[in-house]
Amino acid sequence: MISKPQMQFIRSLAIKKYRTQAGVFVVEGAKAVAELLDTQHQIQAIYALPSWINDHAAKLRKYNDIVVEISHKELEMMSELSTPNQVLAIVQMPKAHINPILLTQKFVFALDQIQDPGNLGTIIRTADWMGMPYVFCSPDCVDVFNPKTVQATMGSVLRVSVIYTPLNELFIQHPQLPVYGALLNGKNLFETDFTTQNGFLLIGNEAHGISPSLHQHITQAITIPKHGQAESLNAALAASIIAAVAVNFKTPQ
Repeated sequence: MISKPQMQFIRSLAIKKYRTQAGVFVVEGAKAVAELLDTQHQIQAIYALPSWINDHAAKLRKYNDIVVEISHKELEMMSELSTPNQVLAIVQMPKAHINPILLTQKFVFALDQIQDPGNLGTIIRTADWMGMPYVFCSPDCVDVFNPKTVQATMGSVLRVSVIYTPLNELFIQHPQLPVYGALLNGKNLFETDFTTQNGFLLIGNEAHGISPSLHQHITQAITIPKHGQAESLNAALAASIIAAVAVNFKTPQ
């Protein structure tokens, strides 16, 4: 049984101000919450339909004190999804820690003013697929814990560290790492040398691209060559293409 105050609290977490104050966010969906149970994330509460609880009884044993059985109607009232999906969990926001050695061994995304929750979520999902441990976001990017962002990651937000930081400072702190900036006048992506197999893949705002103040840090401007008539590429799609080429780059023999 869920109380009215609990319901109101969960609904309030759709707003960044209240998420930040409470230090928690919502993970929704049968698959995402099932994956959550296998991580080290601190779960504060799980609200689930009886069928989901029965299906995951073994894994839920250690969470007995925080599992609350709810009805489908109650789930609909607290969910941010158009079609609520069996379960949601309240999770403590993780504290991101950067491993300096790992940072020098992998490509990572650096995102400048990404505004669309779906774009950010998809980029995080791409990072997870490509084995990229970090996604660095400028402070004015959309919130990673926005319910739409979390949903778009399809669980990847539980595995990829997302860190908000001024990108100018980030690049200055790591001068040894190359910065590949996605610009319209850059070098053909497919002719770019990614031999170092590390560095920042810098993706700009959906409408305005990379901020002019960041151009000075770009060591290699890159572009996805255009062969058709489309005006532009979605930021998340462009990020995925760039990551796929960079991560899978093979040094010419």
